[in-house]
Amino acid sequence: MSNVNGKTVDHRAGNDFVFDLRSLSRQPGSFRAETRTARAPEGLGSGLVGVPAGAEVALDLRFEAVSEGVLVTGSAIAPLAGECARCLDQVTSTTEVWIQELYRYLPGPGDGEDDEEERFLDGDLLDLGPAFRDAVVLALPLSPLCREDCPGLCVECGVRLAEAGPLHGHGENLDPRWSALRQLDVSDRVEDRQEG
Repeated sequence: MSNVNGKTVDHRAGNDFVFDLRSLSRQPGSFRAETRTARAPEGLGSGLVGVPAGAEVALDLRFEAVSEGVLVTGSAIAPLAGECARCLDQVTSTTEVWIQELYRYLPGPGDGEDDEEERFLDGDLLDLGPAFRDAVVLALPLSPLCREDCPGLCVECGVRLAEAGPLHGHGENLDPRWSALRQLDVSDRVEDRQEG
């Protein structure tokens, strides 16, 4: 469902990120505003965090006709779900991304489509999906945390250090590969150097 200039439009039959711009004049300066709740596509995320497929994404957009095409500006708010990079607990939050993208009218017969970064209208249809995907993926945190001061997991036993507390330890259990260093007497070597 969306609100286009005060009218409610149902988009259940198609892609929620495709906008029909027939009502937008090609006269530069004409514009229309639209708010819409869209379903998130699959595969929006990294290894630790992402936008769940089918989650509701709030879109608040403005479409403005310019001489080269249609300029889309606005914001999208999407929920995030994933794991904390330190303790692997579940993390949920939201992200808000800003979108500003020019969709050009289809090129003429002599014009080339050399620039892969350019986006084009498909007749009167504008597919915001790729621009939304680019904006969200760039805004995702590289190392999401359940809280800023998350201490993570114990490297010895894997217990969550937030639950174990500051006194958690494993005594004198050292890696057996380092046991030979216990027999090393460093004080003798320092005195030998001072005498010589």
